Amino acid sequence: MTDDVGIEQVLHELHRVHPLLVGLFHEQLGQQRELALLEVRGVTLQYKTRDHLVTAAYRVDFDVYRSDRFVILGPSGCGKSTLLKAVGGYMKPVEGSMLLNGAEIGRPGADRVMVFQEFDQLLPWKTVKQNVAFALTSSGKLGAREAEARALHYIDKVNLTRFADSYPHTLSGGMKQRVAIARGMAMEPAILLMDEPFAALDALTRRKMQDELLQLWQDTRFTVMFVTHDLEEAIALSDEVVVLSAGPASRVVGVYHVGLARPRNLIDIKRAEIALLERLMADSKRAEAEAQAARAAARGGLS
Repeated sequence: MTDDVGIEQVLHELHRVHPLLVGLFHEQLGQQRELALLEVRGVTLQYKTRDHLVTAAYRVDFDVYRSDRFVILGPSGCGKSTLLKAVGGYMKPVEGSMLLNGAEIGRPGADRVMVFQEFDQLLPWKTVKQNVAFALTSSGKLGAREAEARALHYIDKVNLTRFADSYPHTLSGGMKQRVAIARGMAMEPAILLMDEPFAALDALTRRKMQDELLQLWQDTRFTVMFVTHDLEEAIALSDEVVVLSAGPASRVVGVYHVGLARPRNLIDIKRAEIALLERLMADSKRAEAEAQAARAAARGGLS
């Protein structure tokens, strides 16, 4: 449940500190939107290690809408990637539900495509064009001729037409990631899942890739769910940010709408970082107080 009074108090304080911060972040209170593309309700995720049963995420809730740039933000080890894998259908919740287009997610499917941060996710014996087309033909989505045409279309979208016949070992890390994005986009999935795809790149290349991803979104308006632990990257890329607490058993601290106009310059992004940090501190304190109250109530019930 949204605490309207708490939000107004935080915004009032932000206005007192710096009036330009007001409006950079707000929650969509009471706004009516179309039906969510992805609905995550009360999801708890667990996996086993040799010695332990680990709860990666605990009773997580959020919605992703069509054409959203939705970012999952949180510290290392908080279950961000595990949550993304569950949306991809690679693991099932032990509690709660995940619905895509109203249907329960039970297994991987062509309507969800993942892009990882590793550079070795391409087939080394195939060219750029063949890597992109192979996903289409092997899934039975298109025949060879149609697959090649679509592959070239998306290769052009990521500015790699000159390298369509090149092999992965001749490409830089950033170029390999462009190929992986083109391959995912060529499948035209309902949602593109990106697990820190720029984390291994140097700062300049990462910023360039962020700009190119935004331009690609501007051209095609695809739905993307993007995992990162970098606050600046989250603000630069997103419409919506869901923030997870530290793991294990991470919870949702809050879901925030990024109200910055585009294109976003570095000054506005930095100001928005301050605004979000203020919000996070207020929401984290409230969440911790609620958790302590719940634990106290549980102890009282056992006595």
